[in-house]
Amino acid sequence: MENTQQIKENPLGFSPISKLLPKFAVPAIISMLVNALYNIVDQIFIGQGVGMYGNAATNVAFPITTITTAMALLIGIGGASNFNLELGRKHEEKAKHIAGTGFGSLILCGLALVILIRLFLKPLILAFGATPKVLPYAMTYVGITTWGIPFFMLTTGGNHLIRADGSPTYSMISMVSGALINTVLDPLFIFTFGWGIAGAAWATVIGQVFSACMVLFYLPRYKTVHLKLKTLIPRIQCIKAIASLGMASCFNQLALTVVQITMNNVLRHYGSHSVYGSDIPLAVVGIVAKVNMVFLSIVIGIAQGSQPIVGFNYGAKNYSRVKKTYLCAAGTATILAVAAFICFQIFPRQIVSLFGSGDKLYYQFAQKYFRIFMFCTFLNGLQPVTANFFTSIGKATRGIVLSMTRQILFLIPMILIFPLFMGIDGVMYAGPIADAAAGILAVLLVRKEIKRMPADGELPA
Repeated sequence: MENTQQIKENPLGFSPISKLLPKFAVPAIISMLVNALYNIVDQIFIGQGVGMYGNAATNVAFPITTITTAMALLIGIGGASNFNLELGRKHEEKAKHIAGTGFGSLILCGLALVILIRLFLKPLILAFGATPKVLPYAMTYVGITTWGIPFFMLTTGGNHLIRADGSPTYSMISMVSGALINTVLDPLFIFTFGWGIAGAAWATVIGQVFSACMVLFYLPRYKTVHLKLKTLIPRIQCIKAIASLGMASCFNQLALTVVQITMNNVLRHYGSHSVYGSDIPLAVVGIVAKVNMVFLSIVIGIAQGSQPIVGFNYGAKNYSRVKKTYLCAAGTATILAVAAFICFQIFPRQIVSLFGSGDKLYYQFAQKYFRIFMFCTFLNGLQPVTANFFTSIGKATRGIVLSMTRQILFLIPMILIFPLFMGIDGVMYAGPIADAAAGILAVLLVRKEIKRMPADGELPA
C-alpha cells in the first residue's frame, strides 16, 4: 500500500512514459545542445574570421572544456541521481542535503579548477598538442575562457539538479539564454570590434556568467525540498554518495579528454610525416569532434531525460516502468544515430565548409576522416543511454565500466597501435572498430540486467 501511495503522489510514478520521456528529454537535449553550441558557434565564427589556425586552437583548448564538464557532471548527475532515488524512497531530508551539497560543491570545485589551470596554462596547452603556429592562438583563447570555468560548472552541473527538481523547462531556458548571448556577441566581438579569437572567448564567458546567474536565482525557489544557505555547505556523506553515482558520467568525459589529448599528439606526429602536415589534421579533427558533439548532445539529453523517471521508479520498486523507459530511450537514440550516420556519410564536405575554407588537401582529409572515423555512428546511441541507465538505478560500477569501454579500453590502444602500420590513416580506422565493440558490450550488459530485474514491488537480487 505504501509503495502504491508514493507512486501516485509523483507523476514520475504513473504518467505515461511516452509523455514523460519527451517532457524531460527535450529540455535536456536543448540544454546539452546549447552546451555544444558554445563550442560550435565559436568554431564557426573563428573559422570564418581567424582561419584554420584558429580552428586548430579551439581543438587544442577542447580538453579543458571536457575536464571541466567531467567535474560538473560528476557532481550534477551524481547529485540528481541520488536526489531522485531518495525522493522515490520518501527520504526528503536526505534529498535536501544531497541537492545542497551538489550546488555548494559545484561552486567550490569551479573556483579550484580555474586556479589550477591558470597556474599551468602554457604547459597544458603544449601537452594538449599545440604546434608552434597554433600556440599563440590557443594561449589567447584559453587564457580568457578559463575565467568562465566556475560559471560553466555551476550552469552545467546545476541544471541537472534543477531538472531533478521537476523543472526541466527552467533548466533549458537558463542554458539557452547564455548560448543566445554568446551567439549574438561572437560576430560583434570578432568582426565588428576586430578582437579575433579573443572576442570569441569573451563572448563565451559572458554567456556562461548569465546562465550561472539564472541557476543561482532558482535556488530559493526549489520545489520538492527547501534549500537554505547553510544547506549549500557540502557534507562528506553526501559527497561520497554523489561521487559514487556521478563517476560514470565523469569518467566518460575524462576518457574523452584523454582521447582528445592522445589524438592531438598522434595527429601532430604522424601528420608531420604525411602530405597533410600537422595543422590540417588538428583543424579537421577539431571540427569533426564538435559536430559529433551535437549528435552526442542529443543522445546524452535523451539519457539524462530518462534519469529522473528510471531513478524514481527503481527507488519505488516499479520495475516495469524502469524497463519501458530504458527501451524507449534506447530506441529513440538509435533512430537518431542512424540519421546522423547518413548525414556524416553523404555531406562531409558541406559540413566542414561551415567552419571556413581550405585547400584541396584540407577537404580531402576532412571527407576521408568523416566517412571512415564516423562509420559506426549508427551504434553510438546505445552506450550513453545504457551507462546512464546503470547510474540511475544506483549501479555505478557498471556505468563506469561502460563509460570507459569505447574511449579507454578500445579507442586509445587502437589510436596508438594502428598508425604504426598505417600512418595517419590508422587513426581513422580506430574509430568505427571502437564504436562497434562498445555498442555490442552495452547491449550484452543491459540485456542481462533487465532479465535479472524482479517483479514490481519486490527487492532486487
